[in-house]
Amino acid sequence: MRRAATAARRGGVTAASRRTAPGRRTLLAGTAALTALAALAVLSSCGLTSGSPLVDNVQPGTLGRGKPLKGASLTVTSKNFSENIILGEMIGLVFKAAGASVLDRTNITGSIGAREAVKSGQADAMYEYTGTAWITYLGHTTPIKNPHAQWQAVHDEDLKNGLTWLPPSTLDNTYSLAISAKNEAKYHLRTLSEVAALARKDPKAVTLCVENEFASRQDGLVGMEKAYGMNLPSGNIQKMDAGIIYTQINKSNSCLLGEVYTTDGRIRSMNLTVMKDDRNFFPNYNAAPVIYSKAFRKHPVIAKLLDPVSAKLDTAVAQQLNAKVDVDGQDPHDVAKDWLVKEGFIKEG
Repeated sequence: MRRAATAARRGGVTAASRRTAPGRRTLLAGTAALTALAALAVLSSCGLTSGSPLVDNVQPGTLGRGKPLKGASLTVTSKNFSENIILGEMIGLVFKAAGASVLDRTNITGSIGAREAVKSGQADAMYEYTGTAWITYLGHTTPIKNPHAQWQAVHDEDLKNGLTWLPPSTLDNTYSLAISAKNEAKYHLRTLSEVAALARKDPKAVTLCVENEFASRQDGLVGMEKAYGMNLPSGNIQKMDAGIIYTQINKSNSCLLGEVYTTDGRIRSMNLTVMKDDRNFFPNYNAAPVIYSKAFRKHPVIAKLLDPVSAKLDTAVAQQLNAKVDVDGQDPHDVAKDWLVKEGFIKEG
């Protein structure tokens, strides 16, 4: 009952909306842009009016002692997929424990809609992904291979947009290929280079399940094959919806490996092994807090509040938290709160 009520309060988080890629990059840029433009038209015409106050009775743990945000009114936002909603809720709960009044405007449709909310000051904070900002928002075509250098470049360029990026987490929601436990035991594949070597040795062995978009893009399968020296026969590649790929990998009937997002909770629940991108082909999509710069100048303590949270977030933690929502059906707000309490960052009031 509590979960259903909470989901309804946030406009409802459907199974379909829970698992959309983080933004997702340029793959969906056209559709996302159209959606975002529609959303922005609504925002610009009548303001961003949705959202509810966070009413949680939370208190400082290791974060927020002395309630340094007492008297502040802050708004948090997120995109409309599980991981980003969880991260947005974390920001709100930390702000709340530090004494702020917090308005929850998470679960905004479209990446650009959430970004514009922070950029315009209609929201004060969200978690964003470095690769999404670099490619989708800032218009670059070539990602930077070093994760910190990628974050620094986004940080520096976005300052002029009125956005302040705080230090990133190692949570990297990027692409890779994954294999079932049964097939991993048989082929002992751990890296994309090993997948390429197997494809050259036995062209029939490496079969893939991928999305249509991923199959045709230079920053997807086409570029990956080039980077790793693969030349898979077209008959070895099956194209299907992302939601089906995980099941197909796990069944091990249709494909040896499948395209996955590295923080997806199904990786953990299905005991899949993700191939290491040992040539750093795929862009970095590290999550980091992005703050409306005017709000950050007014409340610089925000960095001290959120840096420890980001430092604890990594890809494995994200898989675990995402699984609680996408596999177990828990509410993203509850998942965020439970994790913050477990880590000692905040306490129940």
